[in-house]
Amino acid sequence: MKAPFLSLFIAAGLFLSGCAEAVVSFDESDPLHSKVSGEKALAHVAALVDFGPRPAGSTALEKSRHYLEQEFAALGWVTRRQTFTAKTPKGQVEFTNLRARFGDAAWEGKVTGLLCSHYDTKAYDNFAFVGANDAGSSTGLLIELARVLAERPAAASALELVFFDGEEAFGTNITATDGLYGSKHYAAQILLEKEKDRPRWGVLLDMVGDADLNIRAGVLIPRSSLRDLARAQEDGYLVDIQRVEDTLQHMARDLLSAAGDLDLRSHVGISPDYIIDDHIPLNVVSGIPTINLIDFDYPHWHTPADTMDKLSAGSLGISGRVTLMLVEKYLLPVVR
Repeated sequence: MKAPFLSLFIAAGLFLSGCAEAVVSFDESDPLHSKVSGEKALAHVAALVDFGPRPAGSTALEKSRHYLEQEFAALGWVTRRQTFTAKTPKGQVEFTNLRARFGDAAWEGKVTGLLCSHYDTKAYDNFAFVGANDAGSSTGLLIELARVLAERPAAASALELVFFDGEEAFGTNITATDGLYGSKHYAAQILLEKEKDRPRWGVLLDMVGDADLNIRAGVLIPRSSLRDLARAQEDGYLVDIQRVEDTLQHMARDLLSAAGDLDLRSHVGISPDYIIDDHIPLNVVSGIPTINLIDFDYPHWHTPADTMDKLSAGSLGISGRVTLMLVEKYLLPVVR
């Protein structure tokens, strides 16, 4: 998962074009980021970790879904399950992405942007991997961001929150045929929607709770994806990859500006490497420019030591504040 320079086959899709009107203006006197509670996010992470290991298809992951659905319902968000079956090295496996939109008319219109996380944990036979940071931290933080966004219905209604199942590979690492199951399915399904109804951008969160927080956002698209894209042109599907990459660079600058606005640049930078994570299918399959906020400098990744004591409420608060500053000030008001 998430290691640089992995070869990954990604099918290609249509890239959305054109412009749309801004739906939310930034209120500097009452910013959303100031309402984020790292403590509340940490409490959600602890609740998820208490379910134990949560690999795709497990009872614990189903308990996690119920937890998410109950929390979102209480906050005014309406959830939908996106269930599908995919071939894996372990045979056919059923996966379920969980989607959330805000308000009574949540699913009647369209959204401008996506906030995403995966919520499964990697399966191990020889130890219990509870995934406090990977991906408990981003899952718990998105619940907290849903609470904050609910206080600003105009902003909440412009967003869809997505929890991807099956990000983790069944083998050692993500490969052309193993891993990113949920995001690949979601991206492919987006192509069935009318172009004007598709989201314009996305922000993916993953491993954002490390007590020693050092986010290095993934904004590059692996060259292997572009080679596969060239082959796929014969099938009539074409992403305007240059436009996706240009937008990603704009988003990267916006992220650094958002962190600077909050005096948090010491915690946020841009990765010089390709990172394989759920943002790749969104970028290449459906052409939705999506950046990956991740702290991959985490020695406990995929080990039994990825436990609650490695996280901090302060780090979750920083990640949440930067995310909402980026979204409210830079992404929602300006649609490229």
